[in-house]
Amino acid sequence: MKIAMPYNHGRLNEHFGISQEFVVFNVEDGKINGKQVISSSTLQHNHGGLADLFTREGVKVIIAGGIGPPMLNALQSVGFEVVTGASGDAEKVASDFLSGQLATSSIGCNHACNGHEHL
Repeated sequence: MKIAMPYNHGRLNEHFGISQEFVVFNVEDGKINGKQVISSSTLQHNHGGLADLFTREGVKVIIAGGIGPPMLNALQSVGFEVVTGASGDAEKVASDFLSGQLATSSIGCNHACNGHEHL
């Protein structure tokens, strides 16, 4: 299984739509056994483009902080499990998810939204 999350200097980037990188954790037997950082620098707020990127990478679970409804719907409509309301060190977030200890909440876009719309 693979888990992806927006990434910024080792931490989960809480603004999903403008993330320029995502970290993808490879999981075997319930434990992280590798990770890679992939660029999404040309895909900010590109719902279909991000969904295609995750599909090509073999991702099954996406963990986010805040995420707008259109992006959430786009990801869920193609079969991704999307977990929202997470924050902190990316590797700890992934580990906590795997152990069932991840504290989450159902939140959407959790920023001021200055300068862009949720299309």
